[in-house]
Amino acid sequence: MIVGLLLLLAGLTAPPKTHTVEIRGMEFHPAVLTVAVGDTIVWINRDIVPHTATAKGQTRWDTGQLVQGQVWRYVARRAGAARYVCTFHPTMHGKVVIR
Repeated sequence: MIVGLLLLLAGLTAPPKTHTVEIRGMEFHPAVLTVAVGDTIVWINRDIVPHTATAKGQTRWDTGQLVQGQVWRYVARRAGAARYVCTFHPTMHGKVVIR
């Protein structure tokens, strides 16, 4: 019984993961990403034009201008959902769900 409980608790404390969102073709790939609290999200701009990934609302972040090949990291600190856009190209939308 104790061994089973320890295995269950070990499964609940999975190590943080790193997820990548590529900015290419004037889109975020993937457009919707689900991560766990503690995970890191990395945005990388693959386009030749600059972009941002800017979230407003309860969860906020702003990559600032990312030029081609530049990356920015965000560590998910609390559960929730955040929609974000490129401030230079407002038709570009993404969403992060943090569980």
